[in-house]
Amino acid sequence: SLRTAHPLFLPAFATRSFRKQLRKMIVPKKNRVEVYQYLFKEGVLYAKKDYNAPSHPEMPDVPNLHVIKLMQSFKSRELVTERYAWSHYYWYVTNDGIKYLREYLSLPDEIVPATLKKSTRPLARPTPGDGRREGGRPDRPRFSDREGYRGGEGGGMGRGSAPDKAGAPGEFNPEFRGGLGRGRGGGGY
Repeated sequence: SLRTAHPLFLPAFATRSFRKQLRKMIVPKKNRVEVYQYLFKEGVLYAKKDYNAPSHPEMPDVPNLHVIKLMQSFKSRELVTERYAWSHYYWYVTNDGIKYLREYLSLPDEIVPATLKKSTRPLARPTPGDGRREGGRPDRPRFSDREGYRGGEGGGMGRGSAPDKAGAPGEFNPEFRGGLGRGRGGGGY
């Protein structure tokens, strides 16, 4: 039986599709179930594009390669959508993926992924006169001119008062020569 399963010992009549099936990755059921449970619970899954990583960061018992290959299979069946950025894969479960995972894991309809759960935080509406604006943010101090902001006599924004508001000293005379640094006058190139 080992001789018949090994690709070198295949009979001549073995079809190309049969050989292709032998090359597919065989993922242990324990790893498959763990990845599926994590994907269903969170609704999203990521993996670094490192096929030789010994384990996935979120699932220490599952090799990173198994996660990537299982999600490639899900992507081909349109059960997840895939994004790739900065050498990381990101997968988001679709509605069809949720149905498939529910059937595979034998879960009831009441259980949903974390991405579909509504926030339990109550929305606080501002009441008139509590010092808050429409978006719930506190009112900012309003200034009629810039002196209050700049920290003049009235203080302003907590930086103290400026000792002298005069500009540069009278003898200050900057020179601008062309050809150095960026900008125009680069020497006629």
